Amino acid sequence: MALLPALPADRRPRVLHFVTGGFSGATQVAVDLVRAHAASGRCDALLALRRKRHTPPERVQALRDEGLAVELVPGWAHAATVWQLAALCRRWRPDVLVAHGFSEHLWGRYAGLIAGVPRLVHVEHNSRERYSAWRLRQALWLAERTEAIVGVSEGVRQSLLARGFPPEKTIAIPNGIHLAPYERADAMAWADRVPGIVMAARFARQKDHATLLRAVALLRDRGLAPPVKLAGGGKASAQRAARKLCAELGLDGQVEFLGHCGDVPGLLMRHRICVLATHFEGMPLSLIEGMAAGCAVAGSRVVGVQEVIADGRNGLLAAHADPAALADALQRLLTQHEDAERMARAARADALRLYGMATMTARYEDLLLRGLEAPR
Repeated sequence: MALLPALPADRRPRVLHFVTGGFSGATQVAVDLVRAHAASGRCDALLALRRKRHTPPERVQALRDEGLAVELVPGWAHAATVWQLAALCRRWRPDVLVAHGFSEHLWGRYAGLIAGVPRLVHVEHNSRERYSAWRLRQALWLAERTEAIVGVSEGVRQSLLARGFPPEKTIAIPNGIHLAPYERADAMAWADRVPGIVMAARFARQKDHATLLRAVALLRDRGLAPPVKLAGGGKASAQRAARKLCAELGLDGQVEFLGHCGDVPGLLMRHRICVLATHFEGMPLSLIEGMAAGCAVAGSRVVGVQEVIADGRNGLLAAHADPAALADALQRLLTQHEDAERMARAARADALRLYGMATMTARYEDLLLRGLEAPR
């Protein structure tokens, strides 16, 4: 990254984070970084959200109420997004624009170029995005004008390199979670936990609730009927499909759809097993949360998940979209208690050591502010 002259002592660097207003995982990472900037005092930060039809105004207002600077830009057309974001950049004059997620990283960097923002950063949040040939050409063109390209896991970084992104600019900064809500995990004895399964993930095409439900049906046929809690909102159509499959499999009395859960840490710490059945991931934060909560974890063998779970050491991997393989993994965790507890302890240790929010935000700030801060 090129070094810029240090700013005057009375002028803090300004960092603008641009991300979807759909409150996805990418949105949460951007919000956490804006909070971290406010806490560290190293820079001034602004969050720009691309308005979606389902952007909840109450969540936007909640961010403003906690003191974060938040602006909305239109999302009904790409040109409108670029035009309004460029106007915002001219008005606020950021030193760094961080464009999160697909396809926002395209429109964000176009706006930054138009407005003359000195430094652009692209953050890729998933290992499998909808790159058409034309959009990939745009992304590679923009990469030449971008200071750094961040993958939220080593798996995402590798997927970027496979698409032709420049290796000298492409790095991995694993996503992190807030560890404080999980401080009580060690006090939640394994024997006292509910021998049940939790999957905390939004309902979307990316997530594979169907494989989990079919695996639970197989477990029932093997004489195991653990309670299953599905926490998360998401697309109504995906939720309806999951509920329909649940009824067809005869699991209505065993599987509970919780919707949005206000206390995911508490839910996880009360249970023994956390599972993430998914088709692809960037960095599976819901799985990291399960690890921090002291759960035994199981996940699909896909990019993102397989970088977090060392099969047999801190959790179990199951073949992608394979109900029988996932049922085998869950059966092992449900019946081999000492083995499951051993993996749960290793998973919690890994979460505390590798995936704390402080570690993630410090790495981002060091990257974004390199050469910009006034001498201390």
